[in-house]
Amino acid sequence: MHKDPYIFAQLVKFLDRSKFNRIVTKYEGDKYIKSYTCWNQLLTMMFGQLSNRDSLRDLIVAMEAHAGKLYHLGIGKSVTRSNLSKANEQRNYRIFEEYATFMIAEARKRRINKIFELDGHVYAFDSTTIDLCLSVFEWAKFRKHKGGIKLHTLYDIEAEVPAFVYITPANIHASKAMPEIPYESGAHYIFDRGYNDFSNLNTINRIGAFFIVRAKTNIRIKPKTWKRRLPEGVVSDVIGCFTVYKSSKDYPEELRKLIIENPEDGTRYIFLTNNLDASAEFISSLYRNRWSVELSNG
Repeated sequence: MHKDPYIFAQLVKFLDRSKFNRIVTKYEGDKYIKSYTCWNQLLTMMFGQLSNRDSLRDLIVAMEAHAGKLYHLGIGKSVTRSNLSKANEQRNYRIFEEYATFMIAEARKRRINKIFELDGHVYAFDSTTIDLCLSVFEWAKFRKHKGGIKLHTLYDIEAEVPAFVYITPANIHASKAMPEIPYESGAHYIFDRGYNDFSNLNTINRIGAFFIVRAKTNIRIKPKTWKRRLPEGVVSDVIGCFTVYKSSKDYPEELRKLIIENPEDGTRYIFLTNNLDASAEFISSLYRNRWSVELSNG
């Protein structure tokens, strides 16, 4: 007879049930509910996620296969596919959204790891498209015969935990999510080429935060100052202003343009940043760590 707690039950112990119950009460999630509570629903969906189930039907089949263990797993009792579907559709999503935000904050506090020794956090921001069945999710129309959503993730590189998640229809351009980011003074935000939105980058600059964005090849900067003695791998390091009217209107301040060459394959990368003082090597290092959000989204 198995006497030790199951791994899933051990994971559940890390969840603050008192906090969850307070949120459920706030939104009256369990009002008129006799047996299958919001807590049961949360653990059911967790079980499906951790066991890599790809549909509600698949999840219910897996739970039925472990029907005798559900009590010891902490889930309670099994549920039919129709009842689970109804619970997912009718219960207030804010319950799970607010609890997820709380758990993210708790995880970040326990994962603090000062890699860069900076006063502020270092974030990477990127998005990924998740395909959905258009016949089921009619509201998520992406293309003529395809549905989907876009998941925008702000990733805390040092804690290795997502700090903010924003969901839009899949046909929304990635840069449109930039105004939703909860920016912090003193933090560094790292973006890829899809985020060359200089109005939003200027917002980051105005609040006293820093950005590093991989620029497009047609970017035009009028140099005011430039460094003569460049370290190995740095092709150019200048400070100046945009020359194109639209860009200069959206971002009228000085910024820095770096061209860095990858010694392995000779590829050149163009970066824009409002951090005018950090070394070119440091800026390049920050951008390289951006790949962690690619792995997270993938």
